[in-house]
Amino acid sequence: MSTNSAMHLGVVASVKHGFEHFVHRELSFFESRGAKISVYPTKFQAGLYGPRPTWNVYRWGLISLMLANLGTLLVRPASYLRLLAEAIRHRAIVDFVLAVYFAGKMRDVDLIYATFGDRKLFIAYFCKQLLDKPLICTIHAYEIYENPNPAMFARAVAACDQITTVTNYNREQLKSRYGIDPRRIEVVRLSIDLQTYRPEQKFVVLIVGYFAQKKGHRILLEALRKIDNSEFELWVVGTGRDSADSVDVKALAAEMGLESQVAFFNGLSGTALRAVYHACDVFCLPSHHDDHGGAEGFPTVIIEAMACGKPVISTRHVEIPAIVEQILVDEKDVDGLADALLQTYRSADLREQMGERNRELAAEHFSHSNVKRTEAMMRAACGLPPLVEPEASPVEMQHESLTT
Repeated sequence: MSTNSAMHLGVVASVKHGFEHFVHRELSFFESRGAKISVYPTKFQAGLYGPRPTWNVYRWGLISLMLANLGTLLVRPASYLRLLAEAIRHRAIVDFVLAVYFAGKMRDVDLIYATFGDRKLFIAYFCKQLLDKPLICTIHAYEIYENPNPAMFARAVAACDQITTVTNYNREQLKSRYGIDPRRIEVVRLSIDLQTYRPEQKFVVLIVGYFAQKKGHRILLEALRKIDNSEFELWVVGTGRDSADSVDVKALAAEMGLESQVAFFNGLSGTALRAVYHACDVFCLPSHHDDHGGAEGFPTVIIEAMACGKPVISTRHVEIPAIVEQILVDEKDVDGLADALLQTYRSADLREQMGERNRELAAEHFSHSNVKRTEAMMRAACGLPPLVEPEASPVEMQHESLTT
């Protein structure tokens, strides 16, 4: 193999809920350097970090396992029975059965890579015995303290051509617990893309709501594209729904080339929802009438943002101008919305002043006195007298004045 020729890695990994992030990042880096990636998963289920489309993934099933093992027994009976006996002695029969299937798909790899020193390593060990290919394993932590099969671990580690671990402490533990010569262990810490993960100043615009046409997600994305400033970041909280006015916001962001500036949080509630309100710089909901004539009542999310003391940018839509004093633009006015966002971006003082006023407006228009009025009407309809409110204590009155 020449110095610059492509390396083909046979990766034994768990994809139980997608890959672990650090494993996915590592394999992606190898691929960016020209390596071909083939994955042999012990388990497979969708998750945050799934295999890239360019990776070969060899999933197994019970019938395929049975056929592979029967075929190997018939073609190489001595090797098969010798390794099976070893697997029985070390309580690793399932690992051996999987290895036989994977080995049949692994013939053209240059190196077998076990991403953890647990069952992934045991399977990789048997693949090495069947194929006589080099084996490298990375050991993280739990394999040292809670290994599912310590005896098999010791045997498989001894057969590795190279052992890596992520800390010096791990290397010392491998020596003291398993008697592994530290000179066989290379400490290779986890890596990260320092261009992707770096300090950045972001101006966070938040929108919360179902992915419905009248909420104005498309208009907001178009305004973000018009602004064309990488310091702007849009946080999108909400989900799609099965209705005629549903909008695929993720597809829109991708279509407009804004994926790197848009963070999707799906649905949030309680403390998590309040946290994004508190963390954003400005809340924006560019509501408009949809293609079916649908409109907002008064958006709850605007009330929540105002109550959290945040500046709000919205539209002259139905009842919104009756409450929101600033900043409002016409419905579907992309240019006006972009200018409004830039106005708040350029002035921290303006954002603070808007937030303070919105908190006052929230207390004036949307306190619990509203629901108490509804409650009083319900009691009257039932022929019940109004509830007598307890007199607030001086401490409660002081707290009320501070919070409103």
